[in-house]
Amino acid sequence: MTITQWFIFFLAIQAIHFLGTWKLYVRAGRQAWEAAVPVYNAVVLMKIINRPWWWTILLFVPIVNLIMFPVVWTETARSYGFNTYKDTALVVLTCGLYLFYINYATDAPHIKDRDLAPKSSSGEWVSSILFAIVAATIVHTYFMQPFTIPTSSLEKTLLVGDYLFVSKFHYGARTPITTVATPMLHDAIPYTGAKSYSSSPELPYFRLPGFQKIKRNDIVVFSWPVDTLTVITDPTSKSIYKPVDKKSNYVKRCVGLPGDSLEVRGGYVYTNGVKNDLPDRARLQFSYTVVSKNLLVKPIKDNRGQYSIPTDLVSGRYEISDIVLAAQESQEGPYIHIAQISDASYEKLKNNASIISITLDEHKGDYSNSNLFPARSGHNWSVQNYGPIYIPQEGKTVSITPQTIPFYKRIIEVYEGSEFGIKQNIQVTGTEVTLNGSPITEYTFKQDYYWMMGDNRHNSQDARSWGYTPYTHVVGKPVFVWFSLDANKSGFFNSIRWDRVFTTVGGDGKLTSYRYHFLGLILLYFGFNFFRKKKKQSKA
Repeated sequence: MTITQWFIFFLAIQAIHFLGTWKLYVRAGRQAWEAAVPVYNAVVLMKIINRPWWWTILLFVPIVNLIMFPVVWTETARSYGFNTYKDTALVVLTCGLYLFYINYATDAPHIKDRDLAPKSSSGEWVSSILFAIVAATIVHTYFMQPFTIPTSSLEKTLLVGDYLFVSKFHYGARTPITTVATPMLHDAIPYTGAKSYSSSPELPYFRLPGFQKIKRNDIVVFSWPVDTLTVITDPTSKSIYKPVDKKSNYVKRCVGLPGDSLEVRGGYVYTNGVKNDLPDRARLQFSYTVVSKNLLVKPIKDNRGQYSIPTDLVSGRYEISDIVLAAQESQEGPYIHIAQISDASYEKLKNNASIISITLDEHKGDYSNSNLFPARSGHNWSVQNYGPIYIPQEGKTVSITPQTIPFYKRIIEVYEGSEFGIKQNIQVTGTEVTLNGSPITEYTFKQDYYWMMGDNRHNSQDARSWGYTPYTHVVGKPVFVWFSLDANKSGFFNSIRWDRVFTTVGGDGKLTSYRYHFLGLILLYFGFNFFRKKKKQSKA
């Protein structure tokens, strides 16, 4: 829905509210016109139902208002004596229209000093649960969101099994686009596969002000720009539409900022001709073929008879990722390992007496490589050697030709077009590029874009596959690892990586766990509440 459509919808809701409640306002000693003034009518209604004025704010918070509207309708009915289970059910099932019946078909007086306490233990439970969901949804949407690391693209900075707290307020919280959704669920309801949201109506994109800009080498959580990679590798394919706030969430390192010229040489990133200086906690990994006399690790055999290698190695803990590592088993060897290895691990491995050879996988590119962005661009690029490529910046203008349009076609059509409800269609005919039928030779960008890559350079689905990440897709900044589990270890407590619990994601120097500090704060909180309750009981 456009802003104009939302404005008309808002006015329609105000008109329905006025028609359904103006007599109720009068019975409460207010003026009829007060039911017709947008926002002010909600503040007055909170006084009528004896609820705090700030509930009005919650009525305008997307997703939260799905809970608050039924609560306010029910509270309004109860303020006029309609407080049976039947009344509550009728109010909720009619989406508040039951108030028309109370307004016109009854003369029920306003109960000014009604008892606000729930009439039963079940009512108290429902009330507590609803407002716990409201509070959690606000925190989840605008302040801090939990997130899990599912892949090894940022090993060893972030590990598979890390549970993060992602700050929404560092870069500015993105308000929900989907207005009808299950609170705190992303795109699907667990164990059912059913969508957790409705694609319509949608709110226009809006972001609250942040207090920090994305800096080079920041680890960023963002909405995956493409709904499916086939729209990049096969432009004729159909994408799976998802609203921006319901696209899959990814976490990568931002190695390229708006306006940068970026290039990957031998797996290392260069921006504006200068090699990227990574934080000391970052550990780049590259793919190697390791041939050894003996197995370096104890292989795990699954139910299909396939062997894989765990992350924690039996011999030397060389930090080889289990994602693409496989062992070729034989009676006497040699054993072949395809491993993702950091520089430190490489130095340890090459000095191991069991090693026959260790060879870097070059990942040489070719002109038919359709797995890289942009597909079929005529560049002989690879994941190892990629670019140079320009990262678009808001307000900057680029030349548009049949040769350059593969880099910017999706930006123009989707990120600056259909995602804002604007029709943008790019066509290339011979030597001419047209936008909505008109020739175009240059284009000025409307927002900033970023280049997101994984530290596991040969085993990371990142910007080299899908291209630019627009600012509209930025979700937040990971700040804490609050929990971490190693799936390769048996037993819950044995699998906990205690040295990673409550550690910071950013920063330099040795990784430090603050778990005892947080445990102390939790104990202080519960202790404070315990003695406060004791003090109240003694006074009573």
